[in-house]
Amino acid sequence: MTAPVKASAGAAPPRPPEPRPAKPLSAKPLSEARAAGDGAAPRIPAKAHPPRLRALDGLRLIAALMVACYHYGGRDGEVTDAWGSSPKHQFPLLHEWFAYGCLGVQVFFVISGFVICMSGWGRTLRSFFASRASRLLPAYWVAVILVTAVFALPVVAYRAVSPSDALLNLTMLQQPLGVDRVLGVCWTLWAEVRFYALFALCIVLPGASRQRVVLFCAGWTLAAAIAQAVNEPLLDTVLMPEYAPYFIGGVGLYLIHRDRRDAYAWGIVAVSWLIGQHYAVTRLWHAPDPQFFSDRSSLGIALVVTLGYLAVLAIALGWLNRLDWRWLSVAGALTYPFYLVHEHLGWVVIGTYHRTLHLPSYATFPATVATMLLLAWLLNRCVEDRLTPRLRTALGKPRA
Repeated sequence: MTAPVKASAGAAPPRPPEPRPAKPLSAKPLSEARAAGDGAAPRIPAKAHPPRLRALDGLRLIAALMVACYHYGGRDGEVTDAWGSSPKHQFPLLHEWFAYGCLGVQVFFVISGFVICMSGWGRTLRSFFASRASRLLPAYWVAVILVTAVFALPVVAYRAVSPSDALLNLTMLQQPLGVDRVLGVCWTLWAEVRFYALFALCIVLPGASRQRVVLFCAGWTLAAAIAQAVNEPLLDTVLMPEYAPYFIGGVGLYLIHRDRRDAYAWGIVAVSWLIGQHYAVTRLWHAPDPQFFSDRSSLGIALVVTLGYLAVLAIALGWLNRLDWRWLSVAGALTYPFYLVHEHLGWVVIGTYHRTLHLPSYATFPATVATMLLLAWLLNRCVEDRLTPRLRTALGKPRA
């Protein structure tokens, strides 16, 4: 064996071996890399979905039932023909309370502002449009066809719209085009569609961020006030001064849900509530007069609006997270189809129960609500559950 050679004094120490050059990363797609055995790709954790706010679903149904109370017992009009006399005589103790049910629409708008901001945050414009269209249109189309068909029956005394107008109603543009409405509640959907368009153009298209949402709320509030001052029909149509505060308030409440310490969000909610209660009182209050169906007090109107804001605020702050019952999600799913069909088809059901089957009014009322909820369940199971996913996929799929 040869003895190791000693390094002489002053000689440089031997160099360590040079590391091998790193193998260049493959530029292949993930699927090709796996097929070629280049190694497993790093696992990307799935983004956690936010927990469902089931209390919000329950609040939706409460708002819908408020509107139903108004349509069945809180006003005059064609529902008088269904009862055979004014609801004043059918519900002498409750008709004054039922008259406040129309404020369920304002509560709906606040909830809508919250939900649209929550669901539209981080979406692309295509995804946002697909989500909204697939949510609104299937049940709406079937409701229009169903109400038109029922009102065309000889045994139903209510006036049906013309076939041409009924077809145009399928576009959801009958309100701006001045065409007779098949569904009495579709004017609220026209307000919703305009809100979706504003939110999509100002928030979804450029990309949602807290700063952009705050500027959107502040700018819309100021622009709506200017539109109210100049009384320009085009600005009124686009900016909706009468309904904008509720949508804006809902958006502000979602910002509070994201960060309860956000002072700007609290300011948005406070200003929108102040303006919203003003519009509600101005529109619905009148001096006591026998010619009106009911005498809503200005305090009562403002109180109902305030309670609607407070209910959504409690949900935003997480105070109602314990209300996590599964049936609340079912209630939320029934709300939209119930809202669509309850008014006009409710007249037919009231007449059948009360005047044909001779049920007393206090039994006819809950029986009609239950029947409309059953119909809403059928629409949800047979129409929405089947068509909504397909329409969402068709609209959300990018073209090649």
